[in-house]
Amino acid sequence: MELVGMLDSPYVRRVAVSLGLMGLPFQLRPLSVFSTFDQFRAINPVVKAPTLITDGGAVLMDSSLILDYAEQLPGKRRSLMPADLDERVRVLRVTGFALAACEKAVQLVYERKLRPADKQHAPWLQRVQTQLHAACEALEAELVAAPLPSAEETMDQAGVSAAVAWLFIQKALQPGDVPAERLPGLAAHSARAEALPAFVSAPFDSSGWKPL
Repeated sequence: MELVGMLDSPYVRRVAVSLGLMGLPFQLRPLSVFSTFDQFRAINPVVKAPTLITDGGAVLMDSSLILDYAEQLPGKRRSLMPADLDERVRVLRVTGFALAACEKAVQLVYERKLRPADKQHAPWLQRVQTQLHAACEALEAELVAAPLPSAEETMDQAGVSAAVAWLFIQKALQPGDVPAERLPGLAAHSARAEALPAFVSAPFDSSGWKPL
């Protein structure tokens, strides 16, 4: 399999870390949807990261759809989605909050970096920031209620997505946008997760990627 995209995207990194934890080998092709647009378009005309090229040559996109495919593959070391329905509902709920946090953080990055300052709409920025804070606070509440697994052998998709979302927020947004001291549980979970081999092998800087 080949994963196309840059690891500074939380969606690309979420897939890379998950594949590593599942024991599914892949190659990373670190193409940018901005600086290497034409190269990316030659693979996927929609130019959407992440894109996955399966062993059979099919082109898939969207992190959740790619991971749904990966969960069905034979030979994986383990699943990141629990079989028990109640546990699965919690993983889906927490993953939803994490993906919402990613979405709102990405919107802030795009608004600030791609739109001229005099064209930015303050009420829209405030709304997105409010949604981002709500998603992060929901994640913190979940972690206070019941910590997420953070060991290599027990990490699930909720744990992956929450940790990836938190690092992206801290790396990509402005200092103070989402203060770590307000979300100690989320920050601590992310720190523990980032020490795991699957996370270390897929660093935020794509140039440091190495297969497990």
